[in-house]
Amino acid sequence: MSIEVHSGEFYVDGAWVAPAAPRWFDVIDPATEAPVARLALGDATDVDRAVAAARRALPAWSATSVQERVALLRRVVERYEQRYDDFAELMRREMGAPIAFARSGQAARGPAHLNALIDVLERFEFEEQRGSTRVVLEPIGVCGLITPWNWPINQIVVKIAPALAAGCTMVLKPSEYSPLSALLFAEVLEAAGLPRGVFNLVNGDGPGVGEAIARHPDIDMVSFTGSTRAGVLVAEAAATTVKRVAQELGGKSANILLDDVDLEAAVTRGVAACFTNSGQSCSIPTRMIVPRHLLEAAEAIAQKAAQAYRVGPTDDPATQLGPLVNRNQFERVQMLIQKGIDEGARLVTGGTGKPTGLERGYYVKPTVFSQVTPEMTIAREEIFGPVLSIMGYDSEQEAIAIANGTEYGLAAYVQSGDLERARKVGRALRAGGVHLNYPPADFHAPFGGYKRSGNGREWGEAGLREYLETKSMVGYGAP
Repeated sequence: MSIEVHSGEFYVDGAWVAPAAPRWFDVIDPATEAPVARLALGDATDVDRAVAAARRALPAWSATSVQERVALLRRVVERYEQRYDDFAELMRREMGAPIAFARSGQAARGPAHLNALIDVLERFEFEEQRGSTRVVLEPIGVCGLITPWNWPINQIVVKIAPALAAGCTMVLKPSEYSPLSALLFAEVLEAAGLPRGVFNLVNGDGPGVGEAIARHPDIDMVSFTGSTRAGVLVAEAAATTVKRVAQELGGKSANILLDDVDLEAAVTRGVAACFTNSGQSCSIPTRMIVPRHLLEAAEAIAQKAAQAYRVGPTDDPATQLGPLVNRNQFERVQMLIQKGIDEGARLVTGGTGKPTGLERGYYVKPTVFSQVTPEMTIAREEIFGPVLSIMGYDSEQEAIAIANGTEYGLAAYVQSGDLERARKVGRALRAGGVHLNYPPADFHAPFGGYKRSGNGREWGEAGLREYLETKSMVGYGAP
C-alpha cells in the first residue's frame, strides 16, 4: 500500500513549499528498522515564513462566524473519513502501532475529537453580560503547536481543532519521528477548503524549529505536548516574550485497587490499560497499587494477562503489542527494566531483551514487576514501554499517599465495587484526570495535569478556552 505525502516540503500560506535550507532525516519503521521516508527538516527561517503567513491570515479568520467555523470543521471530518485507512497505515509505519490498534485507537481519535469540538462550538457562548460589563472571549492570535510521536493524530487534532474553532491561526511542528500522518492531515485541511495562511506546517527537530516557535515574538501562544524536560525548555524559551504556554507533559499514573474489587477483572484490565499503545502513553496506569494481602494473587493474574499478549509484526491484524518508536526509546526502556531488577523489584514476567523470534525491530517483552517500593526508579520515572509496577499497601490512606507521591499528576485510576467509595478516594488524588472503574473515554472531559505533568487543559470546552483571551468591556451598559 503506497501512500505519498509531501515529506520534502512544508505547508505554508496555502501551498506546499521547499524548505529554505533543508536537512534530511530518515523516518524509520520501528518494526523493521528500515527507512520509510526522507523528511526535510527546517529552521528558524522557515518558522519566520510560516508565522508571517499566520499573522496575515489572522484578521480575516478571527472575524469568521461560528457557523463558518463549524462548517469548516464538518468538512474536515468528511475529508478525514475519506483518508481514514491511510492515516492508520501511516501511523503503523511511522511509530509502530499494530494495524488493528492504528485503526481502532490511533486513527479513530481524529474524528472523535473533531466531532466533540463541533458539539462544543455550536453551544459555546463567546460573550456574556455581567451587570454593566460585557465579557468577551476573543482568539488569542497566532499559535505555535508542538506535538509528540506517541499519539500523532490525537495530539494534532486536540490542538488544531480548538485553535480553529477559537478563530486562531497557527504553525504546527509535529514530531520528526511521526511526521507522515501530520502531512496527511495538512492535505485534509487543504481539501476541506481552509483559507490560506490559517494553518501552516514546518517539520523539524526541537533545537531547529521547536525553539524558534517558542521564542518567536509574533506567536501569541505555544501549546506543547512531550516530556517534562522538553516542556521546561519550551517554557524558558517562551518566557522572554511573555506568551501563554499550555503544556501536557509526563505522567506516572497510579491505579488503586481497593479491597472490594473483583481482583481478576481489575488486574487484567489494569494490565491492558498499562500496555495501551505498547506502553507509550503519558496517562496510562503504570503503577498498580494493591492491598498487601492480595499481592500474591494479583501477581499471578498479571502474569497470566501479560503473557497472553501477542507481540509481533505491525501489519498482522492479530498483533496486540508493537515495537517502541525508535532505538533510543528501546534502549532507555531496557535500562529501566534492568534498574528495576537491580534495585530489588520482583520480576514477575518479561525482562530485558527482545521477545523470542523478534530480533529485528524495537520490540520489548511485556513486563510486570511486583513488590515495587515508592523509592525505586521504576516507581518514580516515566518508562514509556509495556512495563507495569505492582505495589502493596496496608491502608486506604497509604494507597493515596503512594499514588500522590511522585512529581507527576496527569492521571489516576481507582477500582472499587462501591462507586461512592471510589469517588471519595478519587477526590483525594492529586491528578488532572481520575478514572473510576475503567470508564470509556469521554472526549468532552478536560485533559491535563497537576504538578510537573503540565498546565492548561485539552479536549472539549476546556481545550477551546485555552485559545481564547478574556476582554472585559466595563461600562458596556445594560443588555
